Amino acid sequence: MPSAYRLLQLALAVFGAVFLLVYPLSTVWPSGWQWHAGPPHASEYFMMIVGIYATLGVFLLNAARDPRASRSLIRFTVWSSVVHGGIMAVQSFSGDHLGHLWGDVAGLLLVATVLSVLVRAADVQPDRDEAARRA
Repeated sequence: MPSAYRLLQLALAVFGAVFLLVYPLSTVWPSGWQWHAGPPHASEYFMMIVGIYATLGVFLLNAARDPRASRSLIRFTVWSSVVHGGIMAVQSFSGDHLGHLWGDVAGLLLVATVLSVLVRAADVQPDRDEAARRA
């Protein structure tokens, strides 16, 4: 069985790739990934989200090489996913957006949960020498 650190690296790579695929996912499953009618590119807001998540995806792929050097990025990914998913969960009950509970909301909460658990299991903490240098 792979170590927790190796699983964290794998999760970062998989989530990075998924974040790069937000646009294609929205064409395959619009009710789970896009909040507007029409093709994905019809919404300037959605295209902004695609750009932000694609950028985060590239950084997560890079973080997969050395998660210990990317603790802040991983924490940002966890907490921004919780906040984004929570806001969308509330918003999904208005209008015709319940599909998002099983699409992007569930996806973001999965990202936050998996990364949180693996960071703790892999004990991705600054080493003592690094902490001493900062003090």
